[in-house]
Amino acid sequence: MALAWIAVGAFGSAAGYLTALQAATALATALLGGRWADRQEHRRFMIVCDASRAAILVLVVAVWLAHGSPPAWVLIAAVLVLASGQTFFRPALQATIPAVVTDLARLPAANALVDTTDRIARLLGPGIVGMLSGLLPLVHFVTLDAATFVASALALVLIGRLRALPRLALPERETVLASALRGFAAVRRLPLLFYVMVSTGVTWGAWYAAMFLGIPLMLEHGGASVGAYGLVIASYGSTNLLATLVVGSFRVPEKPGWMVFSGLALVGTGTTLLGVVGMVPLPHGWLVPALCAAAAFGAAGGPMQDVAVAVLRQTRLPRSEQAAAMRAFLACGNLGLLIAFLGAPAVFNALGAAGGVVLCGSALLAVAGVGLLRHRHADG
Repeated sequence: MALAWIAVGAFGSAAGYLTALQAATALATALLGGRWADRQEHRRFMIVCDASRAAILVLVVAVWLAHGSPPAWVLIAAVLVLASGQTFFRPALQATIPAVVTDLARLPAANALVDTTDRIARLLGPGIVGMLSGLLPLVHFVTLDAATFVASALALVLIGRLRALPRLALPERETVLASALRGFAAVRRLPLLFYVMVSTGVTWGAWYAAMFLGIPLMLEHGGASVGAYGLVIASYGSTNLLATLVVGSFRVPEKPGWMVFSGLALVGTGTTLLGVVGMVPLPHGWLVPALCAAAAFGAAGGPMQDVAVAVLRQTRLPRSEQAAAMRAFLACGNLGLLIAFLGAPAVFNALGAAGGVVLCGSALLAVAGVGLLRHRHADG
């Protein structure tokens, strides 16, 4: 939240280039770092990722306080470390879940529980921004973020003392290219998962461009504050969280294609409505509530796709391939982010913020429509 708002305030629509750098870093990490990451013990590796991200955010705060504003180099350094840390952390976490939850019937609930932390972040984090924006300097939202990474690292340390996690057999030594391609090859055998993976570039690029560039631009042009942006993201997070709890209480169907793509269609509809809200003349003071309502509507679809896809990866793929498969998903997603944010400034300048958001929503709906037509009866 803080970095997105700082970047938009400093660079306008060109802030998309900072997100493009983030995506390029994550893409390179996913493709080139797997050979090394797969040979690390997952829990300890996650601790290192958390500690690294906390350290870079503390550096951002220190330089910000010393200079009065964050210079470009420290924002770039933060993006590099945060992106690579997340790209290493998520595959390790996903590969750990089925090692802990050995009852396959409980995997949907377990994935929903872990996903809930992401949903709470979208609810609680922006909510804190909205409540404290008038009381706390923007720099100390970064301080709070650093503290959360410290808390995560400490939690992982305690988990290791309370419960020994099973160790995965180390993969055979392989070249960087073979390591990069292993996850793609594993997913290629499953048509539904493969389509989701390949289209992740479109869905990530469209959703992130809308939520983290289009919406801030719409609000800034409308004279709103970072607190209003926090309310919109928190509205998305509230429905997102509730939907995760509901989806996690049900078994994923044997043929989950309809569930995956119906959820994506909901997200696309909500994103399109966000742009429509910006195009329609509204009475004074109605812009933020209307954006909140559209965001909350679209958020219900996210967990339908995310939980089902996570369970498919964990049940249809061998455990030794799950981290590599997750990195393949991240590589596709971040390639899409890179392309989207390199092009987003020109698109938003040409179409306007609202028109660009409508285009993003339409892209999500197109991916969902093709998925429903071709893969709604697929079992993996």
